[in-house]
Amino acid sequence: QLSVVRYSPDGLYLAIGSHDNMIYIYSVSSDGAKSSRFGRCVGHSSFITHLDWSKDGSFIMSNSGDYEILYWDVVGGCKLLRNRYDSRDREWATYTCVLGFHVYGVWPDGSDGTDINSLCRSHNERVVAVADDFCKVHLFQYPCARAKAPSLVYGGHGSHVTSVRFTHDDSHLISLGGKDASIFQWRVLGAGGAGPAPATPSRTPSLSPASSLDV
Repeated sequence: QLSVVRYSPDGLYLAIGSHDNMIYIYSVSSDGAKSSRFGRCVGHSSFITHLDWSKDGSFIMSNSGDYEILYWDVVGGCKLLRNRYDSRDREWATYTCVLGFHVYGVWPDGSDGTDINSLCRSHNERVVAVADDFCKVHLFQYPCARAKAPSLVYGGHGSHVTSVRFTHDDSHLISLGGKDASIFQWRVLGAGGAGPAPATPSRTPSLSPASSLDV
């Protein structure tokens, strides 16, 4: 069973997280027509839940079902990086891992590893959206690396929220419900479009309900 699939930023590699505790790496031809096995990332002791590529396409960060955070040198032969602090300041092309140095502060006191289901950083790297087990969507400033970080909280779902993702231009956020089987579209207010993030944003952008679709 496959749990997560991610292309590297340049499209030359494809990473596939599996329930056999491994990440399979495929090299992809420049036209995208062919792929071949490049290697495997072996080291997790539970199934893969999330993964992201570094901006240079050389490294992967991954989370697993037993709440591990591991880092991999893909180009160097899918090697596990033993000193995770070496990756503390690495820049990531996407950020969907719920566990990591840059998103430590999204976890509230007393929470366990199942309370946050999904996380997504905006493309302009200003905010991070979080879906939780309590029917809520949260917005935090990014990076969110201090404990008890404040957030804007939004309700509407009638069940746990399973996933959140920003649209390509950061103008909207899509959230998926669990048992309520709903899709919510939120308009992002004050996001400033998809341009570069200011060094010190004045405030966290907020959400406004745009529409919802029950399926």
